[in-house]
Amino acid sequence: MSTPASTQNQQPTHTPVGLIAFAWALVGVPLAYGLYNTVKAASALFGG
Repeated sequence: MSTPASTQNQQPTHTPVGLIAFAWALVGVPLAYGLYNTVKAASALFGG
């Protein structure tokens, strides 16, 4: 089985750890805030 010509000369790339952490924080912080508010509102709705 041969590999396609476009993938034969590709070098692996390394993403900086700081960039990965920043991307997770960019998504994770608003997600955590939204989940917190949802749980807070649901607990008030169900008598908590």
